[in-house]
Amino acid sequence: MKFEEYRLSKEIKTNLLAMDFRRPTDIQYKCIPPIQRGEDVLAIAQTGTGKTAAFAIPLIDKIQQIKYKSGNKSSIIRSIIMVPTRELAQQITRVFNQIAKNTKVKALCIYGGVEQDYQINKLIEGIDIIVSTPGRMFDLVSQGYLKLNKIEVLVLDEADHMLDLGFSKDIDDLVAKLPKRRQTLFFSATINKKIKAQAYQMISSKAIRIQISPKDPVSKNVSHQMVFVEMDDKRFFLQRIIQENIDKKILVFVRTKVRAERVKNAMARVELDTLTMHGDKDQLDRDISLLAFKTGACSILIATDVTARGIDIEGIDMVINYDLPEVPENYVHRVGRTGRGKNKGKAISFCAKEEREYLQAIEDFITVPITRAKVTKREYQETIDFADEGANDWKKLMNEHTVLKSKKIKKR
Repeated sequence: MKFEEYRLSKEIKTNLLAMDFRRPTDIQYKCIPPIQRGEDVLAIAQTGTGKTAAFAIPLIDKIQQIKYKSGNKSSIIRSIIMVPTRELAQQITRVFNQIAKNTKVKALCIYGGVEQDYQINKLIEGIDIIVSTPGRMFDLVSQGYLKLNKIEVLVLDEADHMLDLGFSKDIDDLVAKLPKRRQTLFFSATINKKIKAQAYQMISSKAIRIQISPKDPVSKNVSHQMVFVEMDDKRFFLQRIIQENIDKKILVFVRTKVRAERVKNAMARVELDTLTMHGDKDQLDRDISLLAFKTGACSILIATDVTARGIDIEGIDMVINYDLPEVPENYVHRVGRTGRGKNKGKAISFCAKEEREYLQAIEDFITVPITRAKVTKREYQETIDFADEGANDWKKLMNEHTVLKSKKIKKR
């Protein structure tokens, strides 16, 4: 079934075609009809399967129809989407605005770390859909700028991550302020007892439960490889992978904010440009890093798990787990940044002796073993030697690459 066959407005169909959305993904196919009917939905699907459009399309259509039938073009907040991170809020809002183009349905992104005046002015003008992180949302509610009494649809996206970050009370506080008669949509990439308990408190007993690929949480488009590396030698292996993949867009995950900066500095010492994304960076720096990575101005981004969910960028060729995640589910979210849609991706993980228990937990969670790279002692030492001695060779390679690229540009 194609989107052109759905009961959607011509504006939405035109926008979906412009976005090259021709057929729904599995999660979209199963979610759109019940959401259009006003039913509660609990949806579990791996990252990269199109969850955002699965709720954005029917919500925009529903609000557009309400405005059309009532003849009232003014906006009141009818839906709120609660998400764990600023980057994810921005990403979801972009999708909403693309799908809602020319529909008169307005979406606003609300998050902290920036001045609130712009957000307040937009709320005063009138907004239909709010995409927000918990902190700034409650700030604006307490100040009286954000009214929740007309909310008809509540969406919790990346619910598992919100619970991991300790937002359970924030979710309960939000629900307490909303009308009891409303539609609730609960989206998550993973499910466990904690998530189930929270979800079942919020959705009706007749809610539609949808689970896509429950036994295979990782996309089949991603190939996986594990390399056993001593903790102090990881930087050498990272350097070599980057230098051998100069045309690739690579996302590197580390465990902590401090570690992100240390890895960046280690790469800088061998003249490799990288960017970092973590909670200690202010919003402007985070936006600049994402934009530079997205446009290819810098092809290496080093991030922590806190910011992982907001990184939805096309063309990420490779994910490197510099540090294995302590939470097994985060492995799925990390590697889900590559191999999105129909694209192929590669995930390489470094595992030190002290991380073996994390590896076991990850393999238990994804239910399949990760391929071990066969690295002999000689090859291991060659990698370290390559890193130590490769700076001058790297300069030469980069110069040759720049010359070749400029010749191609002139030819065109």
